Amino acid sequence: MADLIVKRFDTPDERQEFAFGYYELLTVGAMTMGREFLEPGWKWSTHVKPIVGTEWCEVRHVGFQVSGQWVCASRDGTEVVIGPGDAFDVPAGHDSWVLGDEPSVTIDFQGSDYAAAADSAGRILTTILFTDIVGSTALAERLGDAAWKRVVRTHMEDVNLLLSAYHGLLVDTAGDGILARFDSPADAIRCGSKLAQAAHRQGFEVRVGIHTAEVELVDDDLRGVGVHLAARVMDVAQGGQVVVTATTRELASGSEFAFSELGSFELKGISGARILSALDQP
Repeated sequence: MADLIVKRFDTPDERQEFAFGYYELLTVGAMTMGREFLEPGWKWSTHVKPIVGTEWCEVRHVGFQVSGQWVCASRDGTEVVIGPGDAFDVPAGHDSWVLGDEPSVTIDFQGSDYAAAADSAGRILTTILFTDIVGSTALAERLGDAAWKRVVRTHMEDVNLLLSAYHGLLVDTAGDGILARFDSPADAIRCGSKLAQAAHRQGFEVRVGIHTAEVELVDDDLRGVGVHLAARVMDVAQGGQVVVTATTRELASGSEFAFSELGSFELKGISGARILSALDQP
């Protein structure tokens, strides 16, 4: 008999805060669902578009409106008001904003994209992305504790928004860096590129390393040589660079990217030389 699972959004598995709101996640069995709280004044094209760099929100939303109202504006010019009690399926390619003076509270049903990818042995094929802030210690000393905390907080808001936009899943945060995974190598590269650009606009640089491999998934954590390899790839990257392995580059070859080959590298703790390439940023 399957286990009975009961959870509450009062104690979410994960909480992501951003400008004008927050997002809480619960995983119940194979289903992940979220509760989104957006304050009056929030608008996708104002608060998210400059970060993700797409003209429209390219994420499909399936959910239920608990309270408040928001407007969905499709790229064909259609505008629909979604209010309490409405169930909705909003396709990719839209703008949205909170309507009126009441916050919008929505339950978002996301499905089990990642859970379905794991086999019975707990191994998945995924694209791994590592980032960290270049020169973070010196930057923190120069800015002071309060200003440095604001920098890190703003950076993590960008991280959460971009992971959502490019279908990534945050696995871990370590200091000022992140570990995330993606079903699509192309999405990982796009996300890494936008993260580097967002950091540069804020006055600092991040370096990004990306590798695609089969790894072990244990309690939402990633383990295996592929994870270590991706971390070493990030170590090669310079500030503002997105560096990928030959595996990831080949898998993303049908996309819009251009790369400059960096050469063959012996990576610490990894047997055999690896060909690495840097993304040519726009």
